Amino acid sequence: MKQFIKIILNKIVVLSILFYSLQSCSSDDGTVSCVPLTTINVVINTTLPLYSNLNNPGGWVYVNGVTAGTKGLIVVRTTSGYKAYDRNAPHICPTDKSQLYVKDDIKIVCDEDGAEWILLTGQPTKVANRAPRTYQVFNNGNGVLTITN
Repeated sequence: MKQFIKIILNKIVVLSILFYSLQSCSSDDGTVSCVPLTTINVVINTTLPLYSNLNNPGGWVYVNGVTAGTKGLIVVRTTSGYKAYDRNAPHICPTDKSQLYVKDDIKIVCDEDGAEWILLTGQPTKVANRAPRTYQVFNNGNGVLTITN
């Protein structure tokens, strides 16, 4: 009888570990674990001159502020809407040189290791094997965008 209880308890432990590991994989946003997860809550008005670059597909802006992450955001106008990327490199732990920036209006670059991504899609093209962390962008139709996680 004791042997039977040990077998059942072992199976419960193994199943619990398996369940936990599957849960942790489903919550992975694709970034390495040392990239900070912060609250994102930004509202921008694309009718203001500061954000007028977002009025045309391919246009982009940097957004900084208390609720714009630890290194800010890159907001880009795509052909079908908007995307907002975290400026922390998703594939390495943050350093002074790992803040992402836009180069030549077509790619996102990390100076730490030369990683590159396509600006409009976030698809990695060089060094990195994962896309930058993205956030939801809601367009209310009046030129006001809300970016949140």
